[in-house]
Amino acid sequence: MPTSKTRTALASEWTRWPRVGGAPHPQLRGLLARDYAGFTEAPVHPNVAVPATAAITILLRLKDAPRFPPEILAGARNTVWVANGPCAPVYVELSLAPLGAYRLLGLPMDALTGQLVDLTDVLGTGSRRLADQLRDTPSWPQRFGLLDAYLLRRAQDGPEPAPEVAWAWRRLTATGGTLPIRRLAGEVGWSHKHLITRFRQQVGLPPKTAARLVRFDAVCRRLATHAPARWDQLAAECGYADQAHLIRDFHQFTGATPTAWSWKEPAGGVPGGRPLPDSQR
Repeated sequence: MPTSKTRTALASEWTRWPRVGGAPHPQLRGLLARDYAGFTEAPVHPNVAVPATAAITILLRLKDAPRFPPEILAGARNTVWVANGPCAPVYVELSLAPLGAYRLLGLPMDALTGQLVDLTDVLGTGSRRLADQLRDTPSWPQRFGLLDAYLLRRAQDGPEPAPEVAWAWRRLTATGGTLPIRRLAGEVGWSHKHLITRFRQQVGLPPKTAARLVRFDAVCRRLATHAPARWDQLAAECGYADQAHLIRDFHQFTGATPTAWSWKEPAGGVPGGRPLPDSQR
């Protein structure tokens, strides 16, 4: 496995890939963590480090690539993931918000946590037909339109998250991941244990881990726009107990220190992921 310094450099290379973006249908906005992204050129280096995330990522290959499955799904995870080996030169990426994934995929999210699986094992042959259509479609706007149609059909028949879980997720994101979990359980009228069980089933992670990733996302958003004057101040503003607390989470979620990671934008797929600039839509 690469060192922390190497992993940061490789992830930064990944963010420089030529890519195009597309806004999903308005009815899908709440189900996706970020806009559609199409990647049109493989990275210079074959290894890519991707931070921990509560989102579910789907990659659909558009051109042949050795040792790269046609369609893959990466579940939520609480550690950095290093993709080793050559990547597909052209593919489309979907980043599903946790509760959006529960509705669109129609299965318990904790079954996918930490997993990297063939998408057909989750969605059946319909996902293979979608990938074939995408490969036969010449333009990115048309491809994004196909994704809209496919996801809208799945959303119509998918399960609705429990209102209590949906409330808990909204409260965690609204408070920047700083709300105590026992207080959250009290707000929804469930026991602490029952909240953890249902939340994990429909989000894929326990609420405490999800809250840590929400805090981490807030820091990444801040670092994507400007470097902090003081790390201890940034830690306090984003809900960390102290600077050491921030550094520990960064090590777990990125494999690097905040300083090593701070000069690049997040690699995508983090909760409420940073949307593509308007110029790329």
